[in-house]
Amino acid sequence: MNNNLRFSAVVALLATGGALAQEPEPPQPIQFGLTYTADYIGVIDGGLEQRGDYLDNLDVLIDADLDALMGWGGGTLHLHVLNNAGGTPNDFAGTLQGIDNIEVGEQRLRLFEAWIEQALGESATLRLGLYDLNSEFYANDAAGLLIGPSFGIGSELAATGLNGPSIFPSTALSARLNVTFGEDGFVRLAVLNADARVPGDPGGADTSFDAGVLMIAEGGIEGARKLSLGLWRYSKDQDDIREVDGFGDPLGRTAQGLYVTWEEDLNDPEGPQAVRAFVRAGISDGDTTPFAGGWQAGFLMTRVFESRPDSQLSFGVSHAILSDGYVDNQIDAGVPMSRGELQIELTYSDTLIDGITVQPDLQWISQPGGDRSIPDALVAGLRVTVEL
Repeated sequence: MNNNLRFSAVVALLATGGALAQEPEPPQPIQFGLTYTADYIGVIDGGLEQRGDYLDNLDVLIDADLDALMGWGGGTLHLHVLNNAGGTPNDFAGTLQGIDNIEVGEQRLRLFEAWIEQALGESATLRLGLYDLNSEFYANDAAGLLIGPSFGIGSELAATGLNGPSIFPSTALSARLNVTFGEDGFVRLAVLNADARVPGDPGGADTSFDAGVLMIAEGGIEGARKLSLGLWRYSKDQDDIREVDGFGDPLGRTAQGLYVTWEEDLNDPEGPQAVRAFVRAGISDGDTTPFAGGWQAGFLMTRVFESRPDSQLSFGVSHAILSDGYVDNQIDAGVPMSRGELQIELTYSDTLIDGITVQPDLQWISQPGGDRSIPDALVAGLRVTVEL
C-alpha cells in the first residue's frame, strides 16, 4: 500500500471512529424517576394557632416507549405511584385554599396515574386511563415553583366533584384528546369520571360512572407565550350548598365554569435572571362550592444569581372570591365574613448538592377562610426535594 492510500485509510478510520464516538446513546425504552419531597411549614403569626407540622410526598414514575418494547407504534405508557405522610398544617392557618400543595386529608399509598397515550398522526394524541387533569388543563408552568395549592389549579374548580376533580391526590378514569395546529395552536378535550378515586383509596377506582362525568375543553396557543381559554361542566347535578327543596333536601345545580390563562417571557429566557410572568382567572356557578371564582398572578425568575445556575425565585398573589351561598351560611352561623381570601407568596429554590434542592417559603394570608375574626396569618416553611 502506497503512502497516499495508507494516509487515506487512516483518515477514513479516524473519521468513522470520531462519528461513532459522537453518536448519542439511544433513549432507553423504560425511564424511571423517583422524587422525595419533605416540608416543614407552619404559622408564625396570626391564624388559628402558631405552630408547624412536617409532611412529605414520594413520587415514583415509570414511562415506557411501547413501540420500542413491543412494536406498538406511537404508544407510550405512564405510571405514577404516590405516597403521602405527615400532618395537616392548614389546620393552624384556617384557610380555605390551603398553604401546602402536598397536604392531603388521608395519608396513604396510591396509584395516582396510569394511562396509555396513542399518537394519532403527526398532530394529535389520545390518552386513556387514570389521568391528572391539572397536568395539562388550567396549568401555568411559571407558577410551578409556588407551594400554595391555588397556584396549581383554580379553587373554584378544585373544590368540585364528590372528592374533588381528577387532580392530586386522587385521579379518575379519563379520556383526553390533544390536537395541535400551526406553530403554537392547540385544542385539548377531556372527559373524566366525576368520582375521583384510585387504587389505594377506599373502594378503589370507580368504574361505574354513576356520579356522571366532568367535561372540560381548553384551547389557545402555548409556546414562548401561552394564552388559553378553558370551559368545564359536570353532566350530573350537584348539591346546592344553601338552597333546599320543600323536603329540606339540597337542590340540584349544574356545576360549571370557565377560566383564562396567560404567561409569557418578559426577557431573554436563556439569559441571566430570566423572568416569565403569569396571570389567570376563573369563575364558576358558585352554587355548589365555597368559591365563585378567583384569580392568580405572579412570576418565576430563573438563574437569579449568575454563579448559581439552578437558583429560582417566584412570587405569586392569589385571591379567592367566595360564593354567596357559602358566605350566607357562615353569617347565619354567626361568623363575621368577608367576600374573599387573599394569599401572597414568596419562595426561593436552589440546588444544595446534585439531586438535592432546598426551598424556603413565606406566605401571608389575609382573612383566612374569609373569617374576619381570624388574624391574618404569616406562614413560613422549608421544602427539601431529593431526586434520584
